Amino acid sequence: MSAPRTAFLVDVDDTLLDNDRFRDDLEQHLERTYGAEARSAYWTIQERRFVDLGYRDYLGAVQEWWESDGRDPRLLAVSGYLLEYPFADRLYSRALDVLARLRELGPTIVLTDGDAVFQPSKVARAGIGEVADALLVYVHKEDELEDVERRFPADRYVLVDDKVRILAAAKLHWGERVTTVLPKTGQFANDPDLLAAHPAPDVTIEGVGALLDRQDLLGE
Repeated sequence: MSAPRTAFLVDVDDTLLDNDRFRDDLEQHLERTYGAEARSAYWTIQERRFVDLGYRDYLGAVQEWWESDGRDPRLLAVSGYLLEYPFADRLYSRALDVLARLRELGPTIVLTDGDAVFQPSKVARAGIGEVADALLVYVHKEDELEDVERRFPADRYVLVDDKVRILAAAKLHWGERVTTVLPKTGQFANDPDLLAAHPAPDVTIEGVGALLDRQDLLGE
């Protein structure tokens, strides 16, 4: 079978759902339940693991936090909070409609950074997996574009992501074969220093829902 004409690659955090809001909720929950000192301790571990691993290891940070705090049984409930968090309530407007529409036009792959447990759980709880063809999770997806193409070959790609550095890496890798789309949602998409440090994406939209109004990107 020949490769499809266009495949759509869509990010999760701050592209399909408001991950900044999730992080705020988590911080507030930790402080309300365990106090400011405990919240700070967890987040210090979280930030260090992010530097060491290259992704947000929410559950691993709970494990380390629990062990470093004398295995306080109260802390075990944080893993439940994370795994049961209502990510469907944090979806941006029309996010699932966008995925369903893209899927009618070509293979639609959720392409995200993260770990092999929490990130797939997040995608599932948000209902994203039900309206996409596949989920690909990498530690640094910008370094795995050859693997993406091997798994989902296509003549052309449309990549939707809130991080300009990832869009720039895709443009460098695929050249004119990729259309890079930046939704202006989340802290990274609106950071003037990050925007100035990388080439402008091909297309900038207010949010992922605006894709439904862009027939040029949909190949129609």
